[in-house]
Amino acid sequence: MVDNSTLMAETGRSLLVDSSILDSKITEIPKEKIFTASASDGEEEMPPIETRVVVVQEAAKCKELLNALEEIKVPYIKAESVEEYRDTESPEFETVFVIADFHAPVFNDLYKADCRVLGPPIVMDCARKGEALPFSCRPLYCASMLNLVLCFTGFRKKEELVKLVTLVHHMGGIIRRDFSSKVTHLVANSTQGDKFRVAVSLGTPIMKAEWIYKSWERRNEIDFCAANEEFKNEFKVPPFQDCMLSFLGFSDEEQKSMEEMTEMQGGQHLPVGDERCTHLIVEENTVKDLPFEPSQSLYVVKQEWFWGSIQMDARAGESMYLFEKADSPELKTSVSQLSLNTPNSNRKRRRLRETLAQLTRETDMSPFPPRKRPSAEHSLSMGSLLDISNTPEASITCGETPKSSCMKPSKNSTPLPPKQSARWQVAKELYQTESNYVDILTTIIQVFQVPLEKEGQLGGPILAPEEIKTIFGSIPDILDVHIKIKEDLEDLMINWTESKSIGDIFLKYSKDLLKTYPPFVNFFEMSKETITKCEKQKPRFHAFLKINQAKPECGRQSLAELLIRPVQRLPSVALLLNDLKKHTAEDNPDKATLERAIESLKEVMTHINEDKRKTEAQRQIFDVVYEVDGCPANLLSSHRSLIQRLETVALGDDLCDRGEQVTLFLFNDCLEVARKRHKVIGGFKSPHGHTRPPASLKHIVLMPLSQIKKVLDIRETEDCHKAFALVVRPPTEQTNLLFSFQITTEDPPKEDWLKMLCRHVANTICKADAENLIYATDPDSIEVNTKDMDSTLSRASRAIKKTSKKVTRAFSFSKTPKRALRRALMAHNSVEGKSFCTTSENYLGGRLASTSSLAGIHSPSLVNLPSAFEKRSHTLSRSTTHLI
Repeated sequence: MVDNSTLMAETGRSLLVDSSILDSKITEIPKEKIFTASASDGEEEMPPIETRVVVVQEAAKCKELLNALEEIKVPYIKAESVEEYRDTESPEFETVFVIADFHAPVFNDLYKADCRVLGPPIVMDCARKGEALPFSCRPLYCASMLNLVLCFTGFRKKEELVKLVTLVHHMGGIIRRDFSSKVTHLVANSTQGDKFRVAVSLGTPIMKAEWIYKSWERRNEIDFCAANEEFKNEFKVPPFQDCMLSFLGFSDEEQKSMEEMTEMQGGQHLPVGDERCTHLIVEENTVKDLPFEPSQSLYVVKQEWFWGSIQMDARAGESMYLFEKADSPELKTSVSQLSLNTPNSNRKRRRLRETLAQLTRETDMSPFPPRKRPSAEHSLSMGSLLDISNTPEASITCGETPKSSCMKPSKNSTPLPPKQSARWQVAKELYQTESNYVDILTTIIQVFQVPLEKEGQLGGPILAPEEIKTIFGSIPDILDVHIKIKEDLEDLMINWTESKSIGDIFLKYSKDLLKTYPPFVNFFEMSKETITKCEKQKPRFHAFLKINQAKPECGRQSLAELLIRPVQRLPSVALLLNDLKKHTAEDNPDKATLERAIESLKEVMTHINEDKRKTEAQRQIFDVVYEVDGCPANLLSSHRSLIQRLETVALGDDLCDRGEQVTLFLFNDCLEVARKRHKVIGGFKSPHGHTRPPASLKHIVLMPLSQIKKVLDIRETEDCHKAFALVVRPPTEQTNLLFSFQITTEDPPKEDWLKMLCRHVANTICKADAENLIYATDPDSIEVNTKDMDSTLSRASRAIKKTSKKVTRAFSFSKTPKRALRRALMAHNSVEGKSFCTTSENYLGGRLASTSSLAGIHSPSLVNLPSAFEKRSHTLSRSTTHLI
């Protein structure tokens, strides 16, 4: 490889010499401050030197450049030729040439003459900042790489390196020959070498040469900076560049996933045994020996190297992850030291290997249960806390996880007598499971949460702070409470007597449990969803989980499997306390205390379940608000819950056009009616950066259930299927309105939907006979049919109707909308102290105010139907008057 420090330009000046002394900063000091000095030994002071700018050729035609020179008050001269100014060495003037093209012949002449040359962008940037022209010993075109310190590695062609270094200097960058902590970016053409390894260890961005070329293409953009994160990330050297990977010992599904990840990270994958392969990734838990003798140039590494490289977004050093075979020299040495006098005996050698294996199992035993099958993942779904009985704490005596290194050692070092009462045995199990539970929570925090929150991560943060908070929630608070419970149980077990009260411990911390558990349990499903989403969308997070979940303290369990333990812990404790009460004598004072402790835990779990139910209900309502464009803000209420969602098609022209898709949201006290939006645009972006899908529905009306007077069950005929109608009487109307729909889904059945609707209508109006609200009727009596809903002619008719409405609105001569007139009228009446507007108009004005702030809503009571129905009321036939 060519030593970068020996490359010389045509002028004889080294391009890669350490230039930090010359241009570590492009100073903005005028020349008069540099060349003026006080006279010594009686000499007179030197006259000040004035900067004179010569704008050459195409640059002289740029008006912005000339205006910038006038702003910084620098005299300039337009010139087509530079010969008369190039060789002039005036003691009164320092000539600066401004050239628009640094590839033109005139630039080469000035460069060879060692003239001071600038580009138009740097001049305009100085004018914008109100600064003097910078002094640079090299030609300077722009400030795209100002204050960036670059180092190069892996470039074998001298011409390419000279070109890159020249462009960096033109953009204000600094070149260092040797790599150090002051280097801001390493430009690499290879993933080998000491510079590359040091840059990876320091977390210095490693860039492709294309980064410099693309930055030079944008040299005329004054606001552009080559260090911009979004721009820079496009040109980072991927972790597996120049790597050919093979995989051994993985399942087909896992190998396919790793091969796809390899291609995403800039590498290639080959079959095992291919001579072109540079790295062989081995699953160390399944592979004990290699199927072939690897060459000296082949790196045989564990899978941790693969995931570690992706996590830190750079190729990790192979020496730390080398795969060692079972018959490695280290193992052979240890066996030879323990061998018997007759090492050639196969029987004794086999016995020795079995002894070593037994010792290994005894010392490295993991108290975690075996890894669950993929089919058992359904156990992670969270139900009611009171219904959970399959808790591992109650069935595992040896514990669930090894003690974390951050936990202090147990004080219980004195062995207890082998024969103890049944009450002591249950108490011991309670203490052991509590200790294991504390270790699991500690593992979650120390192995997963703390590294994710750590500042200065290689490759930048893996997750956003909001995502970390969503995943882990109140785990630290839960850990603090259970550490105290564990310490109290430990003291009780050390000083054990049958009269010791265990119930008092849980009564003591019942309020803390009530405070810490609901925030985590309520959002546990959201935590799992966030883990799944981030693992799919962020390869670095996926690699982080792969590395940490393989650690012994995790017991090869996933983060989601560990996070479900808090959900299971309280039911497990309740079962153990019940068992403890059974083995407690009636005259023992702890008997009554245990009963109170059990009741206290049940109250905590009941509160958690109730709180979770309310949280889920509120979340469903928020989903409706986000899905329906223009949904009234007063739909959000603490007493309201979503009962059912129904997809229908409108059979009349009252609420919307006939045949439009309408969605009904049944709440416990109201019915939200929304239609499908004809055009979906935009998307809602939350403050945390998460983009929410745009609203797919358009609000029509929020109907109180008390306004529904009758529910019509329309009989099934050849021309009418799955249809029903609502007879509605808004307080602002003199007559009833009829709204008819056709159900378009199989679930729920029409009969079940009508009964559910009537039951909640009856509850709202305080009636016990919900069945009396349903009336059966023929479709002909109310002029309803569904025959042409799916026909091509019907769809074409609806399209024509929509087009005609748009044309009518476009050519409307009414310049002032009715809604604006209403608001103006209401404002005028309020000034005069009079009110002539109707109730529905008051609603329209109030609804506009209600959408701006929930705090401004005096009551969550429902709104009335707008008076827009006055002109669109359904004309009912005389034969149906008795129904209405």
